[in-house]
Amino acid sequence: MYIFRSIHEIINTVAASRTLLTEMFEKRKTLSFRYSDALALLKDDENRLKLLLEKEVIRQNGNFVELDARFMDFFELLLEANEEINTAVIDENIEYLHELMDYYAKERIPSRKESYVRNIKITFRKIARTTIRNIMNLQTSIDHAFKHEPTYQIKIAKLENLDKKRINIQRLIDTTENLILHDERKFFQEATDEELKRILLELRSELQLSAHSLIRAQQDIINYLNQIKSQVILVEKIRKVKYLHDTFELRAKSNLTEVVEREHSVLLEGNPPSSFKLSLGYLSGDEARPVILKVLKNLQYRETARSNEAGAFSEEDMEAAAVYQEAIDLDETAGCYIQAQAQALWNHPEKDPEDLFSFLMRYSFPREVDDRERTTLFCQIVSLYENQLRITDRYGVYKEYEYAKVYPA
Repeated sequence: MYIFRSIHEIINTVAASRTLLTEMFEKRKTLSFRYSDALALLKDDENRLKLLLEKEVIRQNGNFVELDARFMDFFELLLEANEEINTAVIDENIEYLHELMDYYAKERIPSRKESYVRNIKITFRKIARTTIRNIMNLQTSIDHAFKHEPTYQIKIAKLENLDKKRINIQRLIDTTENLILHDERKFFQEATDEELKRILLELRSELQLSAHSLIRAQQDIINYLNQIKSQVILVEKIRKVKYLHDTFELRAKSNLTEVVEREHSVLLEGNPPSSFKLSLGYLSGDEARPVILKVLKNLQYRETARSNEAGAFSEEDMEAAAVYQEAIDLDETAGCYIQAQAQALWNHPEKDPEDLFSFLMRYSFPREVDDRERTTLFCQIVSLYENQLRITDRYGVYKEYEYAKVYPA
């Protein structure tokens, strides 16, 4: 492996071939670069191309060339163009923080203790930046998997795997919070660094926002899976109708006739065509150019949409038993609580209102919800509707849970 001798050499090497490297990076996912095309971008300077290969900035594979993984990762990191969700990096940084804080506690030389604090501050910044980037990539991946993946089995598998990554990100957020508040509390009491305190305040604020974003991501995944379930049921019904039609039993074994007689929707009458022809004189002029370009763009969009259509369901897809979870509507649950307490206050003004946690523990949801999930819903509602609630300094105890008493604002 080639080793650069200085930063100056790296900068000069990249700058001398910036046109080629820019083109290769922008087309890294859509195009295989031919050796001849790369040579053309370097103005047929084969010596410069060979120098890039020798320094392993790019790599050759037969008649094609590609960016080396080190430079690809470097460019994606600085441009924040990497869509990968990498929770292992945060895990490594948390482990590294434990090591640095242990070194700090055992060190006796002040200058070396300051160097450990400096590395700790850098690592906390990395955790904040990586967490936010992971959550942005997670939400983008969830939307892309549902809207653009044409194969239903892969669509479901992607959403389920993204949910596992969401759980991992939440676990790392909790681990970071625990490190700051409990595991390394002694270190933060000894290290009286103002900049470190400011970094920790910003980090905890960003982690709180990240936790809220993960709640939204969880709701999106559940809703998308439920939509897929609905689509599967619809296709199954359509297949049954088609089977009855093909065997000439549709009228005998269904209420098709009654449904059609009751239906008088304009939709069934079809849309009359409203096309008109443009003159050749108009089309040959400059005035028609924007119209022609718009029509061409629409045709290209239709071709793209047609190529991304989901394929037909196989018999295995239709028979596979998938487990789906019915989403809990947090808006409806919070609204029911606030409305119920307002009604109770109106009827019995002398009585104290019921706190949110107690209300959730007895609330009748549309499906079976255990105590653990009800506790999670309590935390989600408090986070999302804090402006409509009043968090008191009084606490209650329910089994192994200790909770703050929350009332309508």
